[in-house]
Amino acid sequence: MAPTPRPGVLALLTELTGDLPPDRAGALWRLAEESRQLDANVVRLPAGGRIAGHVEPDLDVLLYVAEGGGVLELEGRPQDVVAGSVVWLPRGSRRALRAGPEGLVQLSVHRRRPGLAIKTAAATAEGGEAACLLDRVCTECGRLAAESDARYCSRCGEELPGR
Repeated sequence: MAPTPRPGVLALLTELTGDLPPDRAGALWRLAEESRQLDANVVRLPAGGRIAGHVEPDLDVLLYVAEGGGVLELEGRPQDVVAGSVVWLPRGSRRALRAGPEGLVQLSVHRRRPGLAIKTAAATAEGGEAACLLDRVCTECGRLAAESDARYCSRCGEELPGR
């Protein structure tokens, strides 16, 4: 991944991803500064690639389509997105994204999520998760996919392990 630009310095998308092959899919770049309050990711979906339907319960997300196009399904309503589209995805909304025939490159920005924490015995006594969910944890950003059939990370777009 390309280095993070300095604060206040704008970078062209091609500068952030310039040394990557043009057919590389998944997370191309992410904001990595430790003291940041935002998360930002540039994700490329190949033609027909998708981010499975999911609900983000905690964070609003701003999505910008930088290249290509596809179909965004928000709360069950499909809508075409093209290069230049800006979409607000409110927290609690169900969303899915499918790239069109030319693929899609998108920038997503949201408030930084706090680190993962280990649940207490009291929390797991109420139900909790199955013992091993490693096949649903993104190796790029560490996010756990909510859906058991997810193929791509809903945060960064990286393909999930074992998929």
